[in-house]
Amino acid sequence: MNFVQDSPHESTDNVSVIFIMTIDPTKISTSITPYAMIDDHTAIPSEEEILFTMHTVFRVDKMKKPAENSRLWEVQLTITDDNDPQLSTLTNRINKEIDGRGWQRMGKLMLKVGHFDQAEELYNELLDNASTDSDRAFIYHMLGTMKYHQGKYQEAVIFFENSLKIYRKTPLEDDASLGCSYGAIGLTYNNMSEYSKALEFYEKANQIFEKAMPLNPPTLAASYNNIGLAYNNLGEYSKALEFYEKANQIFEKVLPPNHPDSATSYNNIGALYKIMGEYSKALEFYEKTLKIREISLPPNHPSLAGSYNNIGGVYKSMGEYSKALEFYEKSHQILEISLPSAHPDLASSYNCIGGVYDNMGEYSKALGFYEKGLEITKISLPENHPNLATSYNNIGVVYCNIGVVYCNIGDYSKALEYYEKSLKIREIALPPTHPLLASTHNNIGVVYDNMGDYSKALEYYEKSYKIYEKTLPSTHPLFAGSHLNFAAFYEKSGDSAAALKALQDAYKIQQETFEEGNTAFSFTFIWFGKVYRGLKEYAKTLDFFEKCLTIEKRTLPEKHPYLASTYSNIGDVHRLMGDYERALAFHQKALNIQENVNSNSLECATTYMNLGETSREMKDYTTALTYYQKG
Repeated sequence: MNFVQDSPHESTDNVSVIFIMTIDPTKISTSITPYAMIDDHTAIPSEEEILFTMHTVFRVDKMKKPAENSRLWEVQLTITDDNDPQLSTLTNRINKEIDGRGWQRMGKLMLKVGHFDQAEELYNELLDNASTDSDRAFIYHMLGTMKYHQGKYQEAVIFFENSLKIYRKTPLEDDASLGCSYGAIGLTYNNMSEYSKALEFYEKANQIFEKAMPLNPPTLAASYNNIGLAYNNLGEYSKALEFYEKANQIFEKVLPPNHPDSATSYNNIGALYKIMGEYSKALEFYEKTLKIREISLPPNHPSLAGSYNNIGGVYKSMGEYSKALEFYEKSHQILEISLPSAHPDLASSYNCIGGVYDNMGEYSKALGFYEKGLEITKISLPENHPNLATSYNNIGVVYCNIGVVYCNIGDYSKALEYYEKSLKIREIALPPTHPLLASTHNNIGVVYDNMGDYSKALEYYEKSYKIYEKTLPSTHPLFAGSHLNFAAFYEKSGDSAAALKALQDAYKIQQETFEEGNTAFSFTFIWFGKVYRGLKEYAKTLDFFEKCLTIEKRTLPEKHPYLASTYSNIGDVHRLMGDYERALAFHQKALNIQENVNSNSLECATTYMNLGETSREMKDYTTALTYYQKG
């Protein structure tokens, strides 16, 4: 054990891994999986070595990092063999999928386990020696598959089209190989965000599969899955769910429960439920996916990273930011190991981590991650790709939030600059009713709102709301966000009745979607408090501000500017209710934060003025004058 613990000391980049193997002779057949104790025959008998046969298989039971050593991982393994029903079923299925002759089969296996560089080297060698059109078509297809997994989508399309040209020479227009080529081209266009083109190729593939392969349900199911994916990306969620469920029904009938394709099906349904705001259902399907992938894939496979990322996304939407960050970081660690440094999925991972820090109010960290994501996206994708729009949008969000907190008009201008870049790309690349367009309109509205240009803010809020009405269920959390924006607009315009109506609409949706105490409620409670303060209903005002404070104290860093703002609001209500001692205490709490962080100078000045006003009403004129002068 000592040499394992000491081995990484030469490099801080290394960690040790010790595999702890459990052998239960009653659970395996020694004739199928023989092993031998060889301590009497080795140079170091004290090591008590065991010799295993080459085809020995172990289950991975658990991986953990001992608390006393941060640079050592323990992996608990249990020996198994062909009599294990789960292993046997999965192996038989994968053997059928990795068909073909000799080296072709080896190439498929390389792709299956994510060894893309080795697969490319092998297929290029096979292409140089190919003697028939059939072999060349197959190899072009597999090279396209390899480029697809590397994120080199333009190159992938070229290889797939080379394969398609050869397959089209066949007199059988319903040949299954032709369907596979159409499907692969569709999948690649989907990842290039050309969703209408993707759907066109998916439907061509599906027509062939329904004629040529009615007795091959997994291929048909994969085809339904792809069509569902295209509809999902086009924002047509009911159609997407219809095709995803068709696929899932087939997979559940014909595949073993731990098959990777079942995982893909569950993953797609989970993604759809997340978009529709049904987070508990999304989490249920994502966890089914993760369970299968942890059993069936190597520990550093990109698909496993995808599962961690998706679960992180649901927790982020639910306001559970520490859990979200935990899963996003698990995902990112795998992607850094398994993908090229300029892969689009790495950019997406940086964006996800940035998004959590953004929501936690750690804007400098958020901006750092977003800019890393943007740098990769600019290198790896075309200039009008929607992922580039997402990067611009994310940076716009950060600048907007910095603007909110620090009241810096320069930051609002930067936010607007990035949002408009995002909008320009999304208007080209997406259908006019896509929810991402609505999101960008909404964000531009928020910037104009914070700059005090309320008529422009309302114009963009309404554009966003009209898109949501066409594409999302009425209980989706994004509707709650729209209602909150309308409430803020009406409150600033002095229309308290309209503001309350919008707040009640938002609150009703949030109650149906989130658990009590979720961070989503904090902004709703703040605006309820502000409206009731304007109506001079101070008891209700105080109740809502205190509800907001309870959530913020649980979810935000103790020096977060939002906490200072809430303390200040509570202090102001106590002053209006004549409770000056409490008012002073809360204003002082606000000031303690504002004087010790790089905070909004206007809010800090407002707190000084509130302290001055409270001191004046207490007839402490000297103190009041001091605070007024500071303000």
